[in-house]
Amino acid sequence: MKTLKTYLVLTGILLTTTASFGQDEMKDKEMDEPQQEQSNIQQYTPSKLIGKGQVDLKWFNNLYTQTKSTFSDGEEPRQSFFTSTLEFYTGVGQNKRVNLGFIARFRSNVVSSQDDERGALDVFSFSGDNNSRSGFTAFAPSIKFVPFPSVSNFSIQSSFFIPLIDNETENGVFLEQKGSVWQNRLFYDYTFPGNKWQLFTELTTELNFGDEDESFANNSLNINPGIFLSYFPSSKFTVLALAQHSQRIDLGNEFAQDFTAIGGGAKYQLTKALNVEVLYTNFVRGSNTGLGQTFNIGLRGIF
Repeated sequence: MKTLKTYLVLTGILLTTTASFGQDEMKDKEMDEPQQEQSNIQQYTPSKLIGKGQVDLKWFNNLYTQTKSTFSDGEEPRQSFFTSTLEFYTGVGQNKRVNLGFIARFRSNVVSSQDDERGALDVFSFSGDNNSRSGFTAFAPSIKFVPFPSVSNFSIQSSFFIPLIDNETENGVFLEQKGSVWQNRLFYDYTFPGNKWQLFTELTTELNFGDEDESFANNSLNINPGIFLSYFPSSKFTVLALAQHSQRIDLGNEFAQDFTAIGGGAKYQLTKALNVEVLYTNFVRGSNTGLGQTFNIGLRGIF
């Protein structure tokens, strides 16, 4: 519980910085000047916020599939989990320091059995049989803000996820954790001189509420740091390498978990407003977790 109290105090301090936004608008007028020489994939990292009247729309799709885990030795029946996430934000105020929006999540999960082997792409069949489940699973109101006017490339995204499911697992098929989640994501990026290299870092915390009897994750704290290094052969194209770690801390549910994943990907600016992103990650180690791979594709438009 000491960890939980510390988390709440620190997050509360971060959130109360929004109270000073109105006082700093005159200081931040320079942040409204567009950087015409940069594409959106250079300028609008997750750390950067959009201005008043703009819309940031992102559709991201993640397919995780595994035949190995830390729970057993050797190959296991395949399990595949597809997550499609829609994020919508709009800018408020005149200083690019506050964005408001929401996140909606759809999932389709399939597990194999001894007499019914399923492929990774079976998540797109949406068959609804005993070995699969799908549906809209969670919704979250969300706010993004820049806490310090002098550091526009550091921002915080705070979202509260509300589950839309009745049962976490049915017929041995997991769909979504049953319990609310308060997620806070801290973003920071740095562009090296010459605009060819960019470093992006992220720290995500997730406080899982609810009775531990209803979900494996309830009454736990998840801490996920990540680092991304991008190289820009041109302003419209980038390739990147990434490393991510996840650490679940037991706050009373008697279940701890961790894993590390590495991977890479690319982004391309299709039009002035729209860009596409592809990513691959491999879970190279962990405890109490699967050891699978993810295949990701996303579209992002800033209008």
